[in-house]
Amino acid sequence: MLVVEARSRIGGRCWTCRFPGLSAPVELGAEFIHGRPPVTLALLQRAGSAALDSARTQRFVTDGRLRAIDAFAEARKAMRNTAVLKVKDWSFATFLARKRGLSRRTRSFARMMVEGFDAADPARASARAIVEEWCASPQLGAQFRPLGGYSALLDSLAGSDVRLQSVVREIRWERGSVEVRGECLGTRFRHRAPQAIVSLPLGVLQSDAVRFIPALKEKRPALKKLASGPVVKIALRFRAAFWEEEHPGVAFFHSPAAAFPTFWTPLPTRVPFLIGWAGGPKAVRLAGLKRDEVVRCALHSLRSIFGRQGELVAIHAHDWQADPYARGAYSYVTVGGEGARQALQAPLGDTLYFAGEATDTQGEAGTVAGALQSGLLAARQLI
Repeated sequence: MLVVEARSRIGGRCWTCRFPGLSAPVELGAEFIHGRPPVTLALLQRAGSAALDSARTQRFVTDGRLRAIDAFAEARKAMRNTAVLKVKDWSFATFLARKRGLSRRTRSFARMMVEGFDAADPARASARAIVEEWCASPQLGAQFRPLGGYSALLDSLAGSDVRLQSVVREIRWERGSVEVRGECLGTRFRHRAPQAIVSLPLGVLQSDAVRFIPALKEKRPALKKLASGPVVKIALRFRAAFWEEEHPGVAFFHSPAAAFPTFWTPLPTRVPFLIGWAGGPKAVRLAGLKRDEVVRCALHSLRSIFGRQGELVAIHAHDWQADPYARGAYSYVTVGGEGARQALQAPLGDTLYFAGEATDTQGEAGTVAGALQSGLLAARQLI
């Protein structure tokens, strides 16, 4: 078995970093465990790690003051009376516009959650898929963090059969034969095998970055019905946790109109850094900005919440839509896209098998758990 990885590290859209001198990990990619997915918990246990229960107390800014809110519960109020979606799928924006009797706050948080939690454009996202996710998925329940970060789990999976910095450019295939071509540190390579598991992120599959010969014609309808959600994530380390002075124990802070509408703390670990998150259209607006401009947007957003900021001492940031090996953070279903994930996951010719969060059909799409269990399914199918 051989695993070919374009990056100089394993993990893909999981990326654990650290601020010097702080024990808590900084996740520039996936951070939370949503619900209690057996696949993630089992792998954490095998790695000698555990899931740390995460604080969920939230505040949002309104009229210059921070007030208590449960953003998920508020957004879910828009999920009442959804029978019309059984007849016809709409974009979430259209669905929300046609709802009557919703408060301005509920509309604001429903839109913010689609853009942030789902990293989706409300004008493109399937309202039917959003309703199904929010009303039936365990993802909106209990929330945990991997103790020590996702790197603890991922490092336990790495073996000597991983080839890093190996950028695949072309995959030639026919029944019973696969040839992968690419470059590793300026040197071309070719690897041959009777079968392969393709775990490219959705955004990469939708691009021409990797050429399939013959083309994946069977996958084109599914690829058109899914979208790769953009996310910009920034970690700001301060001299002191100034927010704890007036808001001790608060995990999430929301300012829906800001460029970075959500910030969170690493609670229950108490260390002086905040994570800023912009997804969907708000991340698109940040695309192409220089690092200093992104930081200014983050600090301006922070001041809209607290009216001030502490002394900033270090920064980590990443734009997942600009990352050539990701081209987006995670997937969502567009209008009329029912069945797209199943179609993307289906093997081709008992030769190519597909994995990754976008192919998950067990209710965990868009998450690390979805990626892990899709990989296990692809391996079982191949075997």
